[in-house]
Amino acid sequence: MNQDKGRQNKLNNDSHAKVGDGKSPAILRFINRKWMEIWKGNPPGTVLLLIGLIVAFIMSVPIVYVIWRSLFAGANSWMRLLGDRIPQLLWNTLSLTAAVTFSAVVIGISLAWIVVRTDLPGKKMWQWMMALPLVIPPYVGAVTYIIVFGPSGWFARFWRESQWLSAIGDYPLNIYSFWGVFFVLTMFTYPYVFLIASASLRKMNRNFEEVARSQGMTTSQIFFKVNLPLLRPAIGAGAILISLYVLSDFGAIAMLRYVTFTAAIYYQRAGFDIPSASVLSLVLILLTILILWLESYTRKKNKFYQTSNTFKEPDTLSLGKWKPWALLFVSAVFMVAVVLPISVLIYWTVIGAGMGAIDARFIGFAWNSIKVSGLAAILCMALATPIIYLKSRHPSVISQTIDKLSYAGYALPGVIVALGMVFIFNNHIPSLYNTFYMIAIAFVVRFLPQAMQSGEASLSLVSPRMDEAARSLGYPAWKVMIKVIIPTIMPGILAGGALVFVSSIKELPATLMLRPPGFDTLAVRVYYEASEAIYHQAAPGALLIVLVSIIPLHYLLRKY
Repeated sequence: MNQDKGRQNKLNNDSHAKVGDGKSPAILRFINRKWMEIWKGNPPGTVLLLIGLIVAFIMSVPIVYVIWRSLFAGANSWMRLLGDRIPQLLWNTLSLTAAVTFSAVVIGISLAWIVVRTDLPGKKMWQWMMALPLVIPPYVGAVTYIIVFGPSGWFARFWRESQWLSAIGDYPLNIYSFWGVFFVLTMFTYPYVFLIASASLRKMNRNFEEVARSQGMTTSQIFFKVNLPLLRPAIGAGAILISLYVLSDFGAIAMLRYVTFTAAIYYQRAGFDIPSASVLSLVLILLTILILWLESYTRKKNKFYQTSNTFKEPDTLSLGKWKPWALLFVSAVFMVAVVLPISVLIYWTVIGAGMGAIDARFIGFAWNSIKVSGLAAILCMALATPIIYLKSRHPSVISQTIDKLSYAGYALPGVIVALGMVFIFNNHIPSLYNTFYMIAIAFVVRFLPQAMQSGEASLSLVSPRMDEAARSLGYPAWKVMIKVIIPTIMPGILAGGALVFVSSIKELPATLMLRPPGFDTLAVRVYYEASEAIYHQAAPGALLIVLVSIIPLHYLLRKY
């Protein structure tokens, strides 16, 4: 009986083992099949996917942190901010964003049309010169306008010393106002539209204009009914860039004492009121998402295509009697947006050099800027390459999600990114808290998409057959990327690194919030010294930032 019982138990165990062995391969085969379907039969290597997932996690930290902290900020914080603070901030932020975006679009489109499509004298020179305001950070521009038009500025002193002007009344200009901030941001953001619209105007097919002219339309009618609809994508792209910049700007707004969401978030963080800062940050994120959705929705509702295969370059229109006025308009914008700020910086830099402002202390600030920006550029170049390779060579829902999350930080203001970094480092990586490495990682979150865009443009020119040939020789995916792809797209990677480097040197709010004690960069010193009206010490650093910023402008002009 015992033997029969033992034999029966053995048979039962064997049958269970067979059933288990049958089910396990079936489940594994199902999972493997689904995995291959997700990647369309071409899954990436483990290392490549792991890098992509880590980058996506790091880039999503600021958004996740802000949402989490705002949800647990407490009813008192929400009610207090909703009662009086948020409505006023909404009005300040949205009115400024709308006014600057509209004005910058009008100026940018007007300048692009005059410079590209008309017989303006020196038009090739103007194409470069009208883009120069991009190299001047708005907070640096704000400093120069305060020096010239502020209550104690050059023009105010001239007004008071002039008997004829002083007889008219008190000095009328108030740079510390909505109109002051509006003017500064408009002057230094219109090139976004100018560059993109110029590229579109150069590619516009003359055939459409000829058909419209044959129908009896005048030049102005052709512009509004033919050219303007075809410029819609360029206008939308430029308007989005300007809107997001105004939403995220802190330096110029703080210099001119105007309070929007970014300034309020910074001041709440400086006062250690993290729950209130998180609530304000969540509202700002929602505003950003709303603007992106509106632009995407309007673009879908209004689509215009150039369907002709017989491309003809657009005609150069004669300005005739309007040539002096067009030249005056272009020159006036250039004088106000470029010549005046640069002249003021050079003037005060010469004074500062004579007073010993360019000393070991100044060199230390410059070295800090180079160190942290260089580290951010290297990290961005190293991380962008696997992300764009994953997206291009292994398309799937997963790679697209990683790609979209990698762009999250670019749409967020620096103050929100800094809040997320404070949380993650203070609570989970305290050894790196209050070090310059934290600033560099914040720069990576902010500017990684710049490196990705540049590298992606280069990778799109590389045939996938090169990868296939290398894989056929037994190279794994990570080795193909290092040995074959990176050497081929190195110029694009380096261009993206240059863009990140210069953007990092100019970044102000994230540096202000994350810098360790005693670690000042050029941007921080320009902000503090200009706030104290010590212009001879602020100007050399500001001028150096402007000169370094010519690097990405050269890249942009080659691209567009």
